[in-house]
Amino acid sequence: MTRAEPSSTAPQEGYRRGLSVRMIRMMALGGAIGTGLFYGTGTAIHEAGPALLLVFAVAGLAIFVISRALGELLDYRPTSGSLYEYPREFLGPFAGFLGGWTYWVTVCVSCAAEVTAAGKYLQFWWPQAPVWATAFGFLVALALVNLASARVYGETEFWFAGLKVATILSLVFFGVWALLPVPHLLQVPGAGFSNLWRDDGFFPHGALALAPVLPLALFAYAGVEQVGLTAGEAQDPKRTLRKAVTSIPLRIAVFYLGALAVLLCLRGWRSYEPGQSPFVAVFADAGVPFAAGIVNFVVLTAAASSCNSSMYSTARLLRAIALRGEGPGRLGALSARAVPARALAVSAVVMVAGVCVNLFAPQAAWVALISLATVGLIVVWGLILASHSGYRRHVAAGKAARSDFRLPLAPLSTAFAGLVLASVLVEQGFSGDGRVVLMVGAAWVLAVGAGWRLSRAARSTVGG
Repeated sequence: MTRAEPSSTAPQEGYRRGLSVRMIRMMALGGAIGTGLFYGTGTAIHEAGPALLLVFAVAGLAIFVISRALGELLDYRPTSGSLYEYPREFLGPFAGFLGGWTYWVTVCVSCAAEVTAAGKYLQFWWPQAPVWATAFGFLVALALVNLASARVYGETEFWFAGLKVATILSLVFFGVWALLPVPHLLQVPGAGFSNLWRDDGFFPHGALALAPVLPLALFAYAGVEQVGLTAGEAQDPKRTLRKAVTSIPLRIAVFYLGALAVLLCLRGWRSYEPGQSPFVAVFADAGVPFAAGIVNFVVLTAAASSCNSSMYSTARLLRAIALRGEGPGRLGALSARAVPARALAVSAVVMVAGVCVNLFAPQAAWVALISLATVGLIVVWGLILASHSGYRRHVAAGKAARSDFRLPLAPLSTAFAGLVLASVLVEQGFSGDGRVVLMVGAAWVLAVGAGWRLSRAARSTVGG
């Protein structure tokens, strides 16, 4: 049986390859380091205690499997529409439609939340600054960065990600130094490895208390899949993307597990308060001047970085959908700088609408949007795993070229990651807020199904 060559039938992307290995490697390092690590872990430590390390390890292993599954698909056929094109090719057109539109809406909503948070972080220095104005200013500035060129975006994201990475490495270095029996310039009272077990043990709330924390840990890694959307503009994409994906285990080990281990050793887990940044608490204990201001600046940068990547990703994905005729055709156009400017503009408008909902609409509306983003990530990650399994079946049948950048231990590894994702959905059913998440997710899938039927009918009318 002859092998299919899907790249020959895929729409031509037409991008300029302006993203270097240096840029994409740093984007991969910083892609999953968002504000959740700097602020959200305070709540997670309070709820799980030292056992949070185990939760993040399980979630990190699942994310590694998802990333390597996507990496194998990218090695087979690099494309900027990866999160739309692979489900379409290996699971069917509706799966691609579902994955593409779900991820686009998910990232737009998430970006609206991040940029709104950035406006609130600015109030640390300028309390009178209106959040809506600063959030809008961030969106405009980041849209201009993305409109310039892929190289300008890549350079900006390189420095954004570099600051996040430097902050975490500083914490890890300082923490390890403070825990070793050597003279210290900065002292942390009560620091010691025994903080991991001395206060009611490693599982202070019992093993069952870890289930509600798993979604928080899993979503802390959100953004790791965005590196797949750089394929159309990466220099030497196969080599570059291999290096970016290969760095994921080290990233998870150092930037999440390493940072959390240091935080838990430097202070007893009960001393961390929900809503308080653990980084601020530790640096303040050590007598670092202006600790709160420094961390607030880093978190502000992390929010800007996340939204910067979101604009880049949504524009490329929306254009890929348009090129297939499953979105407005005008959104498939490129600017003179080879940027999908129209798709970017539409994404930015939706993000502005999300900011308005966040600031002015009833709380229930915003809960629905965040619920959609939560289910959206599960759907998209699940489709990556399913697409990988479909790709392996195509390879076995001689319908697709075999990649030598293979996901280890598949299909057992994909089954493990799938079970982790499924367990999150099951856990959501045991709480009132979680059931809202599931209902919003079900409504979204039904809405996408209706949109799919309308899209098919419109194309049939045009073709007929």
